[in-house]
Amino acid sequence: MKFRFILVLLVAMGALSLHAQNADSLYFRQHYDLKEYRIPMRDGAELFTAVYTPKDKSKDYPILLNRTCYNASKYSNYNAFDYPSRYLIEDGYILVYQDVRGRYMSDGEFDNMRPNIPGNNRRNKKDIDESSDTYDTIDWMIKKIKGNNGRVGMYGISYPGHYTAAGMIDAHPALKASSPQAPIADFFFDDFHHQGAYLESYTAAFAVFGYQKDSLTRDSWYMDKLMRLYENPAADAYDFFLKLGPLKNITKNYHHDNFFWNQIVDHPNYDEFWQKRNILPHLKNIDHAVMTVGGWFDAEDLYGPLNIYKTVEATSPKAKNSIVMGPWDHGAWAREKGKTIHNHIYFGDSISSFYLKNIESKFFAHHLKDDGPDTLPEAYMFDTGAKKWETFDAWPPKEIEPISLYFGENGKLSINKPIDEKAVFEYTSDPQKPVPYTSQIEGLTFTPRRYMSDDQRQASRRPDVLTFETDALKEDRVLAGEIMAKLKVAMTGTDGDFIVKLVDVYPDDHEQYEHNPDNIIMGGYQQLVRAEVFRGRFRNSFENPEPFVPGEPSDVNFRLQDILHTFKKGHRIMIQIHSTWFPYIDRNPQKYVDNIYKADEEDFIKSTIQVFGSSSVEVGGTQDCCAPEPFRSSNEKIIKD
Repeated sequence: MKFRFILVLLVAMGALSLHAQNADSLYFRQHYDLKEYRIPMRDGAELFTAVYTPKDKSKDYPILLNRTCYNASKYSNYNAFDYPSRYLIEDGYILVYQDVRGRYMSDGEFDNMRPNIPGNNRRNKKDIDESSDTYDTIDWMIKKIKGNNGRVGMYGISYPGHYTAAGMIDAHPALKASSPQAPIADFFFDDFHHQGAYLESYTAAFAVFGYQKDSLTRDSWYMDKLMRLYENPAADAYDFFLKLGPLKNITKNYHHDNFFWNQIVDHPNYDEFWQKRNILPHLKNIDHAVMTVGGWFDAEDLYGPLNIYKTVEATSPKAKNSIVMGPWDHGAWAREKGKTIHNHIYFGDSISSFYLKNIESKFFAHHLKDDGPDTLPEAYMFDTGAKKWETFDAWPPKEIEPISLYFGENGKLSINKPIDEKAVFEYTSDPQKPVPYTSQIEGLTFTPRRYMSDDQRQASRRPDVLTFETDALKEDRVLAGEIMAKLKVAMTGTDGDFIVKLVDVYPDDHEQYEHNPDNIIMGGYQQLVRAEVFRGRFRNSFENPEPFVPGEPSDVNFRLQDILHTFKKGHRIMIQIHSTWFPYIDRNPQKYVDNIYKADEEDFIKSTIQVFGSSSVEVGGTQDCCAPEPFRSSNEKIIKD
């Protein structure tokens, strides 16, 4: 039981690839030769690298590079089949897997989201980052690996997706195609935080990222640290974390010696520590093909792919830039399950295979082999309501009209027409009885994924959740692009979180899905389409938080990320607003304290929160007016420096 739990945890984090481990490696052994190298970096460090070269020497091949913090040596036993995909392996590439600096069999010290040093292709031996390590690796491979055609492609999912994005900066001339997939862009907005709020569900991950190894190893040296928290994993995470109490008890009981946890505790605001680790300001002047891939239901990394694509689009006119977003959770496009079902919602058959064969493989074939025409669109996006692929010349799409949603008395939600700007809606938020993030009992595990299309009926029935919905739609309504919550609020406390949800309410007579158990009722199902949390103290600045003045109205404006979703005829559009989302998100004490990671039990208080009728939720287009945006503010000085 314990082994199975840890295995599931590591798979969820990308540390293992079971579809690769279990695949038949016969084809791989018959068609590829394997060698291991230690590739020297400019500062003398050597990075472990496994290289598979095709046995057929009659032609030259491009190189596909995957840089990972999740143990490249696990691919050194001909068990890498299907990573990359079967289609890419059978097409013929030189396949390369590398441990990044400080991990497993590579030299050096590991640094989470290692800060980028601009202009690193100048080859300064003292200044190293992921960009320089990528540059040095590619330079060595082009010169030393026989049979390469002089072109390199990069790919990776999750943290390896971040390393792919980092490799795009000051890139080696041989890098011709990059596909960052579910890439991390900024740990203050991806993974461990969402807009400054801590993801308490990530507590499991720190053992993996917060301890340095003391020697070169092919084994996971942090397993004993992991067992502090998961020797006997709790069956009910809500109950476990509520009884655990304030975040300072995580420090005391589990992560006191974890360097990454202590960095997070010491940097609760978006200060220079986090700003330097934001990859977005450095993504500029990219001149090769980039295809960013993500999943609409990715609970770990939704911010990353959307914002990396948009940043490259804005800063790099020479890049052949495109984006793919499908009906997947984290990394699910890399493996085919037959039927694509997220939680209880069925989206179609063989959707991952369609992507792997018709999108990913064609992207690399064209740009690395000149094989086939360049026919892929700018944006290949899956409509999660109509349940079909759509293509666009730009994202967000210009042809789909934005809408505004306004709140009214008796739970009314209006489209494009304010109802009563003087209305006031009120609820009391109690951190001792927080709103659960899901209707299901979830055990103590890594970040949950099913909740992103979960039924919201359990939330809409609570008195501490504001719920507004439209009348049944008389025709299909397509919502596409960014979502911006524009709230006018007041409270009796001095701090507070705000969770805003966009929900698709099914008709009461909606058919049952045959794949669901009998207790899942689709009639009246309230499907979560998009939701996000915002820590109110950051409403004016992520770097310089400030308390609310009790009773004084304040603007709280924030992004919920993008969607492409058709609300079908007969369905209703719903908005929910509340202030706890537990234990996915940690509890805000609701009494302003300088550092929530060090808050005491007595700091947690009830707060009565008012939302005014002048509030709205804007959907569509590019929302560019309101929420503090780190890429455009304090990070600008880092770019210049």
